[in-house]
Amino acid sequence: MAKKKIALIGGGQIGGVLAQLIGLRELADVILFYIVEDMPQGKTLDIAEASRIDGFDVKLKGTNEYKDIDNADVVIITAGLPRKPGMSRDDLLTTNAKIMKSVAEGVKEHAPNAIVIIISNPLDAMVTLFQKVTGFDHNKVIGQAGVLDSSRFSSFIAWELGVSVKDINAMVLGGHGDTMVPLVRYANVNGVPVMEQLERKYGDATKAKEVMDAMVTRTKKAGGEVVGLLKTGSAFYSPASAAVAMAEAILGDQKRVLPSCVYLNGEYGVDGYYVGVPAVLGENGCERVLEVTLNDEEQAAFDVSVNAVKNLVADMERLGF
Repeated sequence: MAKKKIALIGGGQIGGVLAQLIGLRELADVILFYIVEDMPQGKTLDIAEASRIDGFDVKLKGTNEYKDIDNADVVIITAGLPRKPGMSRDDLLTTNAKIMKSVAEGVKEHAPNAIVIIISNPLDAMVTLFQKVTGFDHNKVIGQAGVLDSSRFSSFIAWELGVSVKDINAMVLGGHGDTMVPLVRYANVNGVPVMEQLERKYGDATKAKEVMDAMVTRTKKAGGEVVGLLKTGSAFYSPASAAVAMAEAILGDQKRVLPSCVYLNGEYGVDGYYVGVPAVLGENGCERVLEVTLNDEEQAAFDVSVNAVKNLVADMERLGF
């Protein structure tokens, strides 16, 4: 049986790591598209030349032409400018909207049957724009955000409790920005509530809440923390890992429940917007949205995040996109 084909649009830091991770997992053959001449060819050649060492066997090709993504099963889009220190994801809106419009037109022409995973920021607006330009079914256009944000939240919890991150279950909802909503009440260590463990550790509920609040804040600002440390770019390894997990769930029809930026059609009281929620990912893309019961405080925070997404989309529309 022929291997599946993944097209990567954008050959920067994330695109390169994506190509390597897909190769290492032998998930699919890879086409890396980038507008800079020879850059994607050089990156894929470098990765391919390590295939004997790392023990993987997939085809990797770099290209500057959209025609080479023909018939891709999955397209992962990272195209756009990265964040710089002091820059919010929303600051990128105008520039990256122009780039995304062009990318969407290329994907629509050459990979009309693909399921698309978008990483480009500002995420919620870029997913919305891509779907609008292509007219693809909503379930076939998905944003990567929640998988990464949830992994960051889980990592901070694991470090605080001194346990394996493999045993942490934590989820982040809402838009991919400072208004995201880490669900503290549902966070657990293999079923044991995290807050219960924090209270045992510190012997004080107030202190436990302070520690959790700090982790929630760090989760919301985690991308900016990486940007500040790198100084010349933004996170690339963790977003790539998150997108590969989504692609693997889709290509393998795994029915994984992964927090993803998906189109809501009444779920969570939201109609007609892309927002981060837990979704079942399989061969048809987003196959189902899982609704989580939110208390009043969680619902209020989620509503604030949804309104931020709505405002971002409205800003994009005012700019003519």
